[in-house]
This record gives sequence, structure tokens and C-alpha cells, in this order.
Amino acid sequence: METTRRGFLSAATLSTVGLVAAATGINSLTPNQADAAITASIKSGFDKAPGELEDFVFDIEHGSKGFISSAGTAKEATVEEFPVSQSIAGVSMRLNPGAFRELHWHSIAAEWAYVLEGKVRTTAITPDGTTSTDDFEVGDIWYFPRGHGHMLQCIGDKPCHFLLGFDNGHFSEFGTFSVTDWLSHTSPEILARNTGLPANLFASIPKKELYIGMGKIAAEAKPTNISSGIPISSSSHKFRMETDAILQEFKGGYTKIVSSKEFPIQNSLTALRMNLEPGAMRELHWHPNADEWQYVMSGQGNVSIFGSHGRVKTMPYGKGMVAFIKQGYGHYIENTGKETLKLIVLFNSSEYQELSLNHWLNSNPTQLVADHFGFSLKETSSLANHQTGIY
Repeated sequence: METTRRGFLSAATLSTVGLVAAATGINSLTPNQADAAITASIKSGFDKAPGELEDFVFDIEHGSKGFISSAGTAKEATVEEFPVSQSIAGVSMRLNPGAFRELHWHSIAAEWAYVLEGKVRTTAITPDGTTSTDDFEVGDIWYFPRGHGHMLQCIGDKPCHFLLGFDNGHFSEFGTFSVTDWLSHTSPEILARNTGLPANLFASIPKKELYIGMGKIAAEAKPTNISSGIPISSSSHKFRMETDAILQEFKGGYTKIVSSKEFPIQNSLTALRMNLEPGAMRELHWHPNADEWQYVMSGQGNVSIFGSHGRVKTMPYGKGMVAFIKQGYGHYIENTGKETLKLIVLFNSSEYQELSLNHWLNSNPTQLVADHFGFSLKETSSLANHQTGIY
């Protein structure tokens, strides 16, 4: 009995074809005619692409209204402002000398950060009752698991700027749990019973969420806590990304990777710093295990993604803009400017995984690849000589 393509169709495909057969009278056709009709039906299904790719670049610095005060600013990119970014949200925050992001926690997202300018002090408390106070400089990152109480403070006499990343695109920096918001909506009598302080002390506290407040300029030396008996946390919330990350150097730039292997507490995200020199390109590749969220620190470039079914889209971006690439989507980056394109990148996985187009092609027999594209064997063999990474 001759085997036709019908023998290889899945049950789901056959079910769909069955509906077509009922409508077209395919059962009255000869076997060859039926095969042709089925092939045409399947091809028609493939030709019906799921629509054009949505925009995947957003100007976080100018496209978000955010929070603006004399103490500092916060511009966010959540699904409300940047719908494609379902799994990762970001905030660009600036604090002036003496300003602080008040004591708070996040119930649905962990917080990651990279310091872009100035110095930042954080305090944190963990569920085991331990605490930590750490000072961060440019190039350092921190990570607080979801639900862990913490505070951010600009230290020294210069403003600071840092990028915050959250492992949930539906998170909003303006929907977190803040200490002033809680206390301002709790009666002074209850607060007195809870803290042991006189009720009248709470009459002058902020009447609503403070969010970013202004205090005295913090000294360089680390201060002591109210209670000196609380033990220091053994889990480090700090990592010096620029100096201690895994470095990969290429002809056209470099990458620095920090996963949970290097920074154990960072267990829901992987961070990457990337530099592309003028004219350089980050090769065609994809990530099988994670979405990718990029922030442009400086420079200009194009990012292009491939979303299957002939859907390809290229968008330009520059300083202060973010891009989002869905898990498994092929993509590449070009530096189109005259200065180094500097990126900070997040992946919503604790492990970094990448598949390169060049590496993939070279992992197949020469004749097979030549047959795919109509190349000669000599031309195909030369693939092995091409550089990968950033070139």
C-alpha cells in the first residue's frame, strides 16, 4: 500500500482536514486528487500568519509620566505602558542627595537593580529575621526576593540614578506596599499598641504614601540600626557586576553575564552587560528558556526580531529606551551610531541559555546545509571560518 503524506498527519491536523473534506467533497476524489487537496489546505493554514509583530521598543525616559518631585523621579515601563513586556517590568529612578525611596516591599515581584550614576545605600530584612545594609557604586547590582522589606537611599552629595528590573511585567512601582501608606491608614491607638510609642507621635506622620522622601544627606560610613541585636544576613544582596561578572570578549565588543551561579540570591533573573563598538553586530541568535529585556545606557542601534511565519521587524533605539524580545524569537542587534552601544539586559530565568544561528548551521552536515540554501559545498564549508558573538 502506498504511503502518502496523509499517513504522517497528526490527529489534530486530520480533524481539521476532515472539516475541509466535508465542505469540499474531498471523499469523492481520487487518492492523488485528495492528496493535492489536503496539501493545499495545509499550505493555506500555514499562509495565514498570526498578524504583524507588535512594537517592542519603548522610551522609558520620555514615554512614561511616572513620579516627579524635588526629591527624585521614577519612570516605569510595565504592561500598561509597554504591553509586549508581559514578564519583565522596569523603572528608571533618580534620587537627589538626601533623598530615599521609603521602606517598602513588593508582593508579586523580585527587585533587581543596576547603578548607573552616583552611590546608593540599601537596607533589607529577610524572612529569617536577619538584616543587611549595603553601599553600591556604578556598575554594582542588587537583588531582593519578592516580599523582602527594603529601602533605597542616595548617599553622598551627588544625585544617583539606577535601573530597577522586576520579574513580572504586571508589577507597578506605584502599587507596592509602603510603610507610610500603611501607617497613615492605621489609627494612632493601634500604632501605639504595636510600637510602644505614644499615640500623639503619629499625628504628624505623612497623611499618604511618601514614596520618595527627603532627609539628611547620608554620611559615607554605614550607620548602626535602631536595634543592634538583629543579626546580619548571610545572603549577599550585592554583586559587583562590572568587575566580577563572567566576561566574554569579541572582536566587536564584549558581554558580562551574572546568573544565579555567580549571584545565588538572584534566582529568578539573569543579568547581562553588553558593549557593541561602532559598526558592530550581535549575531543572529535566540534564547530557548527566557524572554529578554534591554535598556540602552548609551549609543544608538537597531534591534531586529524574527517571530516565525515571515514576521520580521526592525526598530531603532537609543539612550533611555527599552526593548523586549519574547522567548524563542530570533534576533540580532546592530550599532548604527558613532559611539559604543552600551546595554543592560535582563532574562527571566536564573540560567543563561543561547542558541546561535552560526553555531547551529555549523552543527549540521555540509551537504545538508548546502541543500537547504542552494550553496556549493565550498561556500557552505566556509561557514566554519566566520566569527560568532559580536563582530
